[in-house]
Amino acid sequence: MHGDTVVVAKGGEGGRGNNHNRTVLPPHDGEKRMIRLELKIIADVGLIGFPNAGKSTLICAISKVKSKIANYPFTTRAPILGIVRDEEDEDKNFVVADLPGLIEGAHEGKGLGHQFLKHAERTKILVHVIDMSGSEDRDPVDDYYQICEELDLYSEELMHKHRILVANKMDMPDSKKNLTRFKRKVTKRHHCHFRQRQRRLR
Repeated sequence: MHGDTVVVAKGGEGGRGNNHNRTVLPPHDGEKRMIRLELKIIADVGLIGFPNAGKSTLICAISKVKSKIANYPFTTRAPILGIVRDEEDEDKNFVVADLPGLIEGAHEGKGLGHQFLKHAERTKILVHVIDMSGSEDRDPVDDYYQICEELDLYSEELMHKHRILVANKMDMPDSKKNLTRFKRKVTKRHHCHFRQRQRRLR
C-alpha cells in the first residue's frame, strides 16, 4: 500500500576495537539478495488491440503525446503514456497508455506477447480499440474474439478486468455495415460498454 515500508536486506555492522584493548571484533557483512521489482500500475487506462487498429492516433488525439504513427505492424514497441486533462476539474485527469499491439498467440509469447500482456495487467481499465473498416481482409468480430481469448488465456486478472470497446475508423466505406454486424454478434452477448470514434477527432 502507499506509504508502506519493508526491509528486504538488513545492513551490516562495522568492526570495533582500539589500541588499548586486545579484543577486536571484526565487521559483519549485511545481507545480500537479488531483488526483482515489477511496477504493477503504469496507467489508469490501457489501449489494447491489434497492430494498426488506431491506438496511437487515439492517444495523440486525446492527450499531448506525439506518438509515432505509421502503417505497419508494431510501430509501438513500448508503452507510451499520456495525460488526458479535464480543463474544469483536475481531479478527473487520468493517465492513458498506448500499449503495443497484440497478435494471435500472444499468451504463448508470440510477438513479445508476454511482455505486452504484462503491460495490460498494469492498467486499471482496458479500452479495446477495434478497426471497423475491415481493411486488409481483417474481420472486426474475429479480431475482438482473438484479443479477448489472448487476455483470458494469459491470466485470470485480465479475464475480469473492466473493458470498454471503441469502434475506430468509422469514416471508412464498410465501417457502418461492420459495426452493425459487430453489435449484433458481440455486444448483446457480452453486454459491452461501446463507444464509436471517427478517425478525425479535431
